[in-house]
Amino acid sequence: MPAKIYTDKDADLKVLAGKTVAVIGFGSQGHAHALNLKDSGINVIIGLYPKSKSRSVATDFGFEVYNTAEAVQKADIIQIAVPDLKIAEVYEKDIAPHLNSKKTLLFTHGFAIHFRTIAPPKDIPIIMVAPKGPGHIVRLQFTEGKGVPALIAIYQNPDKNAKKVALAWAKGIGATRGGVFETTFKEETETDLFGEQAVLCGGLSALVYSGYETLVEAGYQPEMAYFEVLHELKLLVDLMSESGISGMRFSISETAKYGDITVGPKIIDASVKKRMQTVLKDIQTGKFANEWIREYKSGLKKYKALLKSGEKHPIEKVGSRLRSLMPWIKKKNLKGAQASY
Repeated sequence: MPAKIYTDKDADLKVLAGKTVAVIGFGSQGHAHALNLKDSGINVIIGLYPKSKSRSVATDFGFEVYNTAEAVQKADIIQIAVPDLKIAEVYEKDIAPHLNSKKTLLFTHGFAIHFRTIAPPKDIPIIMVAPKGPGHIVRLQFTEGKGVPALIAIYQNPDKNAKKVALAWAKGIGATRGGVFETTFKEETETDLFGEQAVLCGGLSALVYSGYETLVEAGYQPEMAYFEVLHELKLLVDLMSESGISGMRFSISETAKYGDITVGPKIIDASVKKRMQTVLKDIQTGKFANEWIREYKSGLKKYKALLKSGEKHPIEKVGSRLRSLMPWIKKKNLKGAQASY
């Protein structure tokens, strides 16, 4: 049976009328939710730590900015929009002491709740509204009168009003224009982590590296390798996003189609799927979460070393030079788009 899709008619912004919403953090998702809700007529304040670089940015957008604890005290609904592994510290220090049964906690990802890095009181409504797109797209789509689809989930519902609040929030950020689907904190967290690790980020990056290295080691020009294994990716992914895999195949040559359906399964074969199942098991059991938490607490040495190693891969130097020749490719300050608190 197909999942129910919630749209504008299923949500009522009046549920948020007279409420004060505190967005804790003003990074990728935080700034988008805050601005969209503000434009939807909701009273939004921002909570940040005293020396946060985001304070002036939020102020320039016209928001009242408070220290986190004060924002929590003033708010009826508190959105925790800080990075997963910073949530516990912020929660224990500035949020937990000021909670009561009349306040609602809202998350955009289920990690902290599902893996119990925090343990809110049982009498607090806990909900999630998770747009399926980065914050700048959530904002852009809203300003264009459209919306990014989103997931909602209810973890605790003591006042029996949590779903109405989640849907109202989703409408306030424009998500009901694109369609809202109900899930659970468990399902959202585990599928999100799996997608990132096995396909969208980890799997794709490793595939590109291996393809590039295979061609260059075989004597082909690095530029040719870059074009064939990275540059054209966007064209194919755009086609998949617009029309599915079959739609993508409709748009490519017969030779490309034949290679796709006969050679692709030899590269991504049953052994890859088996390793994917192991990755999923590690997520489900909490093994990955525990490893990531240990890495974070130990100072992120391995994390930083692996990122640095990736930045030094030859494909980055070649790609940077080739992209400089392509004025039609928008150059984004991606490092400035990290989640900020």
